[in-house]
Amino acid sequence: MNFEIKNKDFVVNGRPEKIISGAVHYFRNLPATWDDIFDKMLALGCNTVETYCAWNMHEKKIGEYDFSGILDIAAFLKKANEHGLMAIVRPGPYICAEWEFGGLPWWLQTLSDMEIRCSNAVYMEHFTRYLRRLFDEVRPLLYTNGGNVVMMQVENEYGYYGDDKKYLASLVKVYRENGIDVPLFTSDGTKKTDLLDGTTEGCLPTLNFGSRVAESFKAHDEMFPDVPKMCMETWDGWFDAWGDEKHHTTSAEDYAKTVDDMLYKGSLNMYMFIGGTNFGFTSGANHYDKRFAPDVTSYDYDALLTECGDITEKYLAVRKVIAKHTNKQLPPVPKNREKSAYGKVTALSCADLFENLDKLSAPIYSEVPECMEGYGAGYGYIAYRTKLNRDYDNAQLSVERIGDRAQVYINDEYKGVIYVNNPPYELNFSAKSGDILSVVCENMGRTNYGPKMMYKKGIAGRLLIDCKVHFGWNAYPISMENLNELSFKNKPAGGAKTFYKFKFVVQGEPRDTFLRTDNFKKGFAVLNGFNLGRYWETGPQKTLYVPFSVLKSGENELIIFEAEGVKGEPTVEFVSEPELG
Repeated sequence: MNFEIKNKDFVVNGRPEKIISGAVHYFRNLPATWDDIFDKMLALGCNTVETYCAWNMHEKKIGEYDFSGILDIAAFLKKANEHGLMAIVRPGPYICAEWEFGGLPWWLQTLSDMEIRCSNAVYMEHFTRYLRRLFDEVRPLLYTNGGNVVMMQVENEYGYYGDDKKYLASLVKVYRENGIDVPLFTSDGTKKTDLLDGTTEGCLPTLNFGSRVAESFKAHDEMFPDVPKMCMETWDGWFDAWGDEKHHTTSAEDYAKTVDDMLYKGSLNMYMFIGGTNFGFTSGANHYDKRFAPDVTSYDYDALLTECGDITEKYLAVRKVIAKHTNKQLPPVPKNREKSAYGKVTALSCADLFENLDKLSAPIYSEVPECMEGYGAGYGYIAYRTKLNRDYDNAQLSVERIGDRAQVYINDEYKGVIYVNNPPYELNFSAKSGDILSVVCENMGRTNYGPKMMYKKGIAGRLLIDCKVHFGWNAYPISMENLNELSFKNKPAGGAKTFYKFKFVVQGEPRDTFLRTDNFKKGFAVLNGFNLGRYWETGPQKTLYVPFSVLKSGENELIIFEAEGVKGEPTVEFVSEPELG
């Protein structure tokens, strides 16, 4: 295959061709679903798939890389090629994507003299090393090497963030010096100021927007009249945050009209074709002026395919538009995968967090509590514990700043919650000398967009008791990655800070299903060792997607960590329909 940009056209094998692409994040969709997704892309009329790359998943520890399983980007691109799809790769290093820390690794926050997304020497050293390793996976798959990768992006929406043009130029240089010889591009907002700050020489400037095609291209047409016109993110929906009133949806008819207008104008990438899932602790957050908005586990996005890959009304409406523009007979629309309702399951046993702390973590002593990053902790939870050296009567506990949400205990007695959205960050308690004060903090997702990205997790400021600094703490970072060593007991209780174990049997070949946690308040669920993600009674999401490939024929094990207490019996239910709010 040959691909090039000539004047105002994309040229494939010598003929001008529109790029009709859909966004699919390999790290949000299990490999067992990739074939089904690509089949449905072809039936829609797409000729290209686009994906971001998640630096924080590929390099969880400095210099240690993982490109296996759901992170095997090379396998993903090869699979797309087998289906006859071109590919667009967007390595970042920053991607936003409503993903934890915008795709940046948390450990960047532990490095001295660090400033992200600019020409900072420390930042450049680390992202350059990562990109070189990532390019080893992608380079053999460039169209110039016989593969299907036709374009790659430099940074992401930089015009929304900063104005370091030297930084953008240095990224281009890293790409070129490491054998990336396909066309490069940037993607930005529609304002002239976004384009002035976010574009750079040697990169095709593209736009991100969701409607009003002519208006959105006004500045672009004036500044870049002689290049192909492409919307790199033609938004078809939106993301949800915990506490939203309902799941965001958009009109199928309106989006089909936007696609129609965009195909008259040029090329497009539909964001998202399938959103997928923020499995584990990978969901990010937006941090507005007065609200921290952590994203839910589902990244359904009201996309063309649902979170589990089902065809939508929006998909069918867009398919008609693409068929009109391509004047081709499209393949038949594949059937949706079958779903199963495996019914209700009651917990068999439980394990208390405090009784198992030494199995999950090792204490780190500090005079005052530090943020999670200060203890070398990235994801999950952290428990701060101290022995009180005198009696307290209706004393006030307060912290200067909290990263997310924390539960406070005296010994095993729950005293309340401190939440970043509910200042002042304080509560009252009474205790005796020798009692254990515990503060259990959850990292609900680092900020993925804007100037507050470097805010830390856990207790991010002094902890005071009656306006005095309390000294002498043990911190337990709890990644929640390995729950095999927990000591479970029979007769599960309904308390907080508790792990619950369930067993259930799947007859025959597993099918997709959805986990309801109506009797639980806040926590996460791990099925057969795979972290399905967070749940929270505040909604709007009420079910967790369970991909068929996570289940086993025969006995399955589910572990739920409940932070704030069970409502009634510790029972969950596997149902055949999702409820996203």
